[in-house]
Parts: sequence; C-alpha cells; structure tokens
Amino acid sequence: MRNLSKPTIIKLSGLLAAIVILFLTPNFADTGVTTVLTLIFIYMALGQMWNLLAGFTGLVSLGNQIFIGLGGYTLVIVSQKMGLPIPLGILAGGLVSVGFALIISVPIFKMRGVFFTIGSWIIAETLLVLFGSWEYIGAGMGMNISVAFSISFTSLYYIGLILGLATVLLVYFLLKSKFGLSLMAMRDNESAAETSAIELYFTKLKSFIIATFVTGITGGIMYLQLGFIQSSTAFGINWTVAMVFMVIIGGIGTIEGPIIGAVFYVIINQYLYNYPGFGMLILGVIAIVVILVAPKGIMGFINSKKIEIISIRRKLKPVKNQ
Repeated sequence: MRNLSKPTIIKLSGLLAAIVILFLTPNFADTGVTTVLTLIFIYMALGQMWNLLAGFTGLVSLGNQIFIGLGGYTLVIVSQKMGLPIPLGILAGGLVSVGFALIISVPIFKMRGVFFTIGSWIIAETLLVLFGSWEYIGAGMGMNISVAFSISFTSLYYIGLILGLATVLLVYFLLKSKFGLSLMAMRDNESAAETSAIELYFTKLKSFIIATFVTGITGGIMYLQLGFIQSSTAFGINWTVAMVFMVIIGGIGTIEGPIIGAVFYVIINQYLYNYPGFGMLILGVIAIVVILVAPKGIMGFINSKKIEIISIRRKLKPVKNQ
C-alpha cells in the first residue's frame, strides 16, 4: 500500500466496500431486489464481452446472441436431457461456443468492417432457423428448463455476482497485459499494428475465443434465471441490441461502461415491463439523447473531466542513466 496514492487508496476502499455490501445483500434485501441485481450482473458480463470485441478489438458484432443461444441450449441438453450436473452444463456451453467460434472464424475473419457485422448476424439468424426446427429441444415451441427450479434465488444471485466480478477482472487484466496493448493497437490502426509485428488473425481469434467462451457460460446462467428457452429469443437480435445499448450508454472502450449500462438497461426494462410496445422506443430515445450529449457515453464524459475509476493506463518506468 506504500506506493499507492491517496486517491487510489480511496477508490480501492470504495470498490472493496461495494463488493462486501453486494455479497451481504441477500441477508437484508427481498427477492425482488436480488433478482434485479442478478440480472444486472449477468447483463454486465454480456456487455463486457461485447465491449471486449467492439470497444477494444474493433470487431463490431451483431451476432453475439449466437453464443447466448448455444450456452442456453447446451445447458438444456447436458443438464436436463442427459441429467448431468448443472455446473457441467454451464461449462459445456462455453466450450461448445468456443468450438463453434473456431469454425466460423475462418470465413468471418476474412470480412472487415460492416461485412463482419452483417456476417455475424446472418450466422445467428441461420441458427435461429435450425434450432427452431429441431424437435429434440422443442423446436419453435421452446421448452421449460426444469433444472433451473432446483437452484434458489440466493444461489443464483451469488452465481451472477461472481460472474459479473470475474468478467470485470478478466477484462482489466487482459488490457493491462501485452495482449491488451496488441488489441488496442489493432483496433486503432490494423496496418500500423501489423507493421509492429502483431499477428492480426491470431490476436483477433484469441479475443474472439475469450469473448465467446464467457458469453456461452453467461448464456447458460441467463437461462437458469429465465427458466424457459425458445429459439426465436435465444438467437434473437434483441440480445445484441441490449449489449450495444449498454456499451454505448455506459461508454464504449471503458471497463466501467458496461457496468453503468447494465444498471440503466435492467432498471429501465423493469419499469417498462408492462409496456412492451414502448420499451425499445424509449430505450432508443435514451440512446440518441446520450449520444448527442455525451458521444463517448457516460463514462467517456466522466473520463473527459479527468476522473477515472478503473484505469487501464500503464505507468511509464523511469529510464535510468547509464
């Protein structure tokens, strides 16, 4: 602690206090509060992974719902159909997502810019159709996830909390590493990054695999929360719309952005639950207002005032005189 500045100590103390309070929350909060918080943690994880791809790697995808759907359906097949433990079903969802990501990475990484974005969305729509005709998993009618009812609200809360915190730490340490520098260099200028001996394909692939693995796991946990899965929603673009909203509102290219965005998105959705026809419209209006007022999102605006909560900048080591 000797080398830490006073503002850093204050920030770390505040973050630690917040984490302790979150771990103690089920002891004094009702089920409604813990359910909302669980959703915030899960959406926070989804937002962090979309931000890792779009905000730090430069891969703007409209197909991250692919891995939410795969995670959810793998959970159903492994833990419900096959009767294996739920943790194994969640982990299998991440592994299946990685396997599928490796398959589609070959053609999709040949696309750049808007073509990559559209290509990822087309793959998601294809899976929507395929899973919608698979009778084994209820086809288009969907099916109840009965194993979800064996987990208490409190257990699910802690699963979501650990998931959310783990994704924040994962992104933080990735960006602090040499790999993180490669990601941001590639995002800013691919040609310059390539001349600096950065392997573009494998750097993108590593980021893609990390994001898809975590998104697949998160998809399984999300459907434990929902208790029902259907292909039209599992692979629906609404998932990615939510991720884009959270990251744009909170601040793309920041670690705190998806956290702030998840809080806004979940709370607004809870208030608009009884007005499904107006939900997306109101979210769209909010997004437009934020983009006009703070183009870099809430966290980008805060950072512009020289205020940082989680810094990913590296401190330069002083050069010793020979």
